[in-house]
Amino acid sequence: MSDSPISSLSDLARLRGAPELSENASARLRSELREAMAKASWFTIGVMAPSAAQALEALRSLERSQSWDPMTVVASTEEEGPVFLKANQKGESIRIRIEHGLGEGILITGHGDDDSQPSTTWGPLPLNFFHATGSEDQP
Repeated sequence: MSDSPISSLSDLARLRGAPELSENASARLRSELREAMAKASWFTIGVMAPSAAQALEALRSLERSQSWDPMTVVASTEEEGPVFLKANQKGESIRIRIEHGLGEGILITGHGDDDSQPSTTWGPLPLNFFHATGSEDQP
């Protein structure tokens, strides 16, 4: 597979859904994301996925990669279909709703503790971006 045209996190911002990434592109993005996330105090995560189970697994992989305590699902859907999962690290809560017409991927927004640090969103990243690939590669 040739290398991905995605070479930095800013390349993702224009996309509606997560692209397929080469191993090299994934490694570059993991490194850049690790540095970017280190500047934030807390995070909100959005996951666009074909099902609630896939969305939750993508979030759990992110939580494990960051050594975060698992957040709690406070609202979900029993319906089958595409979903949007919204997780708030500060509130330790997860909400999942059916949402048609979205792309697919993980969006991470880093927040500061006050207004001096603007919020920054990274993604969409592939749903499997945080699946274990070796701890040295994890952001």
